[in-house]
Amino acid sequence: MFFYLIISTFVLAIIVSLLVMKIFSNSINSILARIIHDPIYTAWARYTKFAGMVVGVSSGIRIYDMEKYITPLTYTGKDEKNIVLPLTHERWFLEIYRTIIETLQGLAWMMLVFFMVSLIAYVIVRWSEMKYQIK
Repeated sequence: MFFYLIISTFVLAIIVSLLVMKIFSNSINSILARIIHDPIYTAWARYTKFAGMVVGVSSGIRIYDMEKYITPLTYTGKDEKNIVLPLTHERWFLEIYRTIIETLQGLAWMMLVFFMVSLIAYVIVRWSEMKYQIK
């Protein structure tokens, strides 16, 4: 059951990342085409989309959080117990929901950084265009 959970969250993180990168694909291409006046912008756009996939998948799958389903938790006290959390339907739903949210959150942060850096680069490009246009 644990292996199905890992595979399910991995596939789900890939699907969510693909959808988000597809939605932002035109924006990434347009921004990089405007900032980089060279055909190499397509390579940078492809790299940015690949980075988005990596960030999305690595954010969506939380291996350390999933260890609780295979590693016994030790409770100390009067009756010392080793308990492994069972994978119930509720926990499956929670893990799938958490995978979607964490994937989107990781991609949102990555896209925020990308667009902030792009905005700074755009301002610099516009400033240099205006500076050379006046002369």
